[in-house]
Amino acid sequence: MSSIEFRKEYFKDERDDDLAEIGKPTRRQDILGHVTGRSAYFDDHLFDGLLHMRCVRSPHHHARIRSIDASAAERMPGVRRIVRGEDVPRNMNTLLSLIGFGRDDEMVLQTKKVAYRGEPVLAIIADTERQARDAVAAVRVDWEVLPHVLDPEEALKPNAPVVNEEYPNNTFDYYDRYDHQKMRFGDVARGFAEATHIVEGEYQMSPIEQAPTETCGAIAAPETNDRYVCHTSTQALFFSLGTAAKVLDMASSRLHFIGGTVGGGFGGKVDSMHEPLAVLGAMLTGRPVKYCWDREEEMQVGAPRGAERWRIKDGLSADGRLLAREFTGFFDAGAYTRLSSYAIVKAVGHMPGPYAIRNVAANVYCVYTNRTPATAMRGFGVTAVDFAIERQMDKNARAVGMNPVEFRILNAYRDGDMKAHRRIAKNCALIECCQVAAQKAGIAISAEAAAQSSLSGGGEGWRAEIPETVTDQEGRIGERRQRDLPTAPGAAGGPKGRIAAGVHGRAIQAAPPQDEDMILEAERIGHRISEAQTVLPSSSQPRPQQAAPAPQPYRPAPAAPPGQAQRPAAAPPAAAAPPAYQPQPQRPSYQTPPAPQPQPRQPAPQSTQPPAGQPTAPYEPEKPFQRGVTRPGAPRFLSGVRRR
Repeated sequence: MSSIEFRKEYFKDERDDDLAEIGKPTRRQDILGHVTGRSAYFDDHLFDGLLHMRCVRSPHHHARIRSIDASAAERMPGVRRIVRGEDVPRNMNTLLSLIGFGRDDEMVLQTKKVAYRGEPVLAIIADTERQARDAVAAVRVDWEVLPHVLDPEEALKPNAPVVNEEYPNNTFDYYDRYDHQKMRFGDVARGFAEATHIVEGEYQMSPIEQAPTETCGAIAAPETNDRYVCHTSTQALFFSLGTAAKVLDMASSRLHFIGGTVGGGFGGKVDSMHEPLAVLGAMLTGRPVKYCWDREEEMQVGAPRGAERWRIKDGLSADGRLLAREFTGFFDAGAYTRLSSYAIVKAVGHMPGPYAIRNVAANVYCVYTNRTPATAMRGFGVTAVDFAIERQMDKNARAVGMNPVEFRILNAYRDGDMKAHRRIAKNCALIECCQVAAQKAGIAISAEAAAQSSLSGGGEGWRAEIPETVTDQEGRIGERRQRDLPTAPGAAGGPKGRIAAGVHGRAIQAAPPQDEDMILEAERIGHRISEAQTVLPSSSQPRPQQAAPAPQPYRPAPAAPPGQAQRPAAAPPAAAAPPAYQPQPQRPSYQTPPAPQPQPRQPAPQSTQPPAGQPTAPYEPEKPFQRGVTRPGAPRFLSGVRRR
């Protein structure tokens, strides 16, 4: 019996009900193999003459390699090959460089300086795993231990040790200009000045290991025609293929990657380096090679979800409306970039949460520390900031004396609202989720709150507008190495600029589909797509206002037909659990208040033009890239062949 309850009455005009998969029982394709124990994993593939690879790892958080003595290991029984950093054709990598985001900053086998505990410096290939382990223990490394830093805010200080030589400021470089990801919408200083309440909070999430049942690993073996097969546990087969081809400096057409059942991943098997090392071992020995972590390695050097620290400052009106929100975030990337720089872009794109706020500012830092490099895990980049936002919403509700559910309904996005990254909100549903959650939990909300709808009231007045926005040039690359700078938006006190109200920025035109099978089929997903929905709003033309339907009061779902489980009815007001908050001093109004009139201002005392030598606009090609076009600087390890 399913415990899922479908509430189809809310958005019946947005999506058809005759869906092919959603809402219908579907048998998993792999269920038979799982329940009978016959599902094949990468480690189930057997090869004659299989060799085993183990790595020599750093016992220090931060140390320079003076010398490595592997002479004793080379003479041990069963040892077939010592693999050094010099044996790796391209011993420098980062995953996102495959798509042109960021610079290569991590060696496959380190030759100069280790930046986290457990970083590999040497690999040993032997006949058995026991022989490989014994040989690893026989290697002697002369270390020069260096100062290390484990806290992201400490790593931002001018005297902090340099963790990552490619990014000597200990921060990822965004757009070749700033040491953090910015977002500016409106004027937060003005919003705080108009606010009746100021609420601040700090929230933190520690690193989390994904801990899959199956540890990361791969088996590679030579094939005919100078090719290599690789059975792998990766979650991202084509990322792994591209990384191996790049690191080994070979065409991807020479690599035959085979995925399959993944024994747990949760994001931790997206950017593994097992495949290139296993293939390199097969290339150097001419025999199959298995490289797989044990449980201790999985927990120590397996890339976790990165630690995050968030500070949020909110300004609220007396009736509970959010007037301004300011974010300062620190993402602990560990020693190398991996996927952390992308996670921050996701986090900033998610701000300020599902709430309509007319003034928003954010500074978010991707910081390098001497911790294990971080990677993906279950919604990374959004999970922690969502936690911080919702805890902050509870604090805000207490500050103004409101029911936390009604406080969210009051401030929630509605269809047609302008979001802080200058996109129109659509398919909103937070109001309806809050109403149903209140009903299920027995939390009494006012009749006015219960009558609200995501389909009405949005895109009116200030909710539809892009306000005049205050900008700044603070946080340029390298400034923090010269002096200690505040990290919060606008706190450095540099010159300010202003962008006129209504400016959307440069519209991005999507490339046309390359093949017919890439065209979206509306009937398959059930959503109704019209021509109007595909047209981006123009900054020079006002967005047309549509007549919104009158909000309908919330009503419980109709009774279930005979033979089906009865849905629980809404608790009557008299029986509702008493709320754990104080009565609000002022009943909120759900009518959109008028936008505040801009105040006259003095002209900026300094020029806000970028310094000489800085680009004034991003690069734009003369014409969009097309299929089959050879792009300048395209790496040789990408085959360019699209297999069907």
